[in-house]
Amino acid sequence: MKMDGVSRLLVLTMFFVILFGFQREKNGVVMAIDEDAKALCSINLAEFLPPPYGGLENMVCQPVWNSFLLRYSQSKDNVITIVLSTIYTSGWVGMGFSPDGMMINSSCMAGWVTTEGHGKIKQYYAEGHIPSKVIPDKGELPLTSVPPLIYLQGATVYLAFQLKYTSRLKTQSMLLAFSSKYPQHHHLTAHEDKTAIKFDFSSGTPFSAIAKPNYFISSTTHGVLGILGWGLFCPFGAIFARYFRYQHIWYYVHISAQFIGFVLGLAGVIVGIQLNKKLQPDIPGHQGIGILILVLSILQVLAFFVRPDRDSKYRIYWNLYHSWVGRTALFFGAVNIVLGMHYAGAGPGWKLSYGFVLASTMLACILLEMLLRLRKFDEPTLPSDYPINSI
Repeated sequence: MKMDGVSRLLVLTMFFVILFGFQREKNGVVMAIDEDAKALCSINLAEFLPPPYGGLENMVCQPVWNSFLLRYSQSKDNVITIVLSTIYTSGWVGMGFSPDGMMINSSCMAGWVTTEGHGKIKQYYAEGHIPSKVIPDKGELPLTSVPPLIYLQGATVYLAFQLKYTSRLKTQSMLLAFSSKYPQHHHLTAHEDKTAIKFDFSSGTPFSAIAKPNYFISSTTHGVLGILGWGLFCPFGAIFARYFRYQHIWYYVHISAQFIGFVLGLAGVIVGIQLNKKLQPDIPGHQGIGILILVLSILQVLAFFVRPDRDSKYRIYWNLYHSWVGRTALFFGAVNIVLGMHYAGAGPGWKLSYGFVLASTMLACILLEMLLRLRKFDEPTLPSDYPINSI
């Protein structure tokens, strides 16, 4: 009992030591961040930025996200002068205001420094989520006659602009984003990271990140279901039906794979419809092809119930219909997967993964087709227990 009491005392002591050490480490990190922020805020902007950006009166300086530091000054006549700074290597950085914290219908200022050292800054209006829907030289930010400015000082870029409101700016939904890729003909490339926060300009206090509907998960689910259904199970079922008829179970494997692929694809379409209602993207090509694939897939399912008997004179026409409708659906399925990844701004991981699946499928089809033709050439007179038109 005595040893048990000593053991408990040792465990309790170790717990408090670890807790105290963790708290000290946490406090040390917070203090380090505070010290870094103070050092950055103490930089004299007047040394390299022209008025009014270089001499902000009653300046508020606050870290807002990652290396993004917000400086601003709000005058009595409701003019707010903003200087946003962050670490910069290439590409563009942007800051925008949104009525609801969402990207759509937001207006932002985005700037970049070209490889020749020239600064570019423009206002943009987000009509959608894809780069082509982020319109340059358009927006609802009430810019003053003071020209906006972007300036690179060492490894830090400064994005500066001035706004005038009818009343004092208080709590505002603010968007921050960046990309390491340069804009193309003044059209922004897809952002690599972003955040949305609420910021109280009356007190200089940032709130926590805005809780947004998780469209990313829905978009990912839509993509995964489409790839699994139209890009994996349906092609596998078609391959098995054409090249493995000598297997007694080919018919059941074919039906099972096609059924699973159809269910997954249908689920992907349903998720896509929900996304379309929420985001309202302008992607008629992707939507139209998706509807076409769904119609072709439904026709394939219905064809199963109207299949003629083997000895029917209509069986050959049914076989042609079934084969070519299926091939058409698979072709457009692959096209639509590529289009979907393009519109969603999918990363290289998605593109490489599906590229590998598509290349493997095509290579398998080529090799199996060669083997099938060689087998037919070598054994032209051997009857098959499962003829080619026996579905």
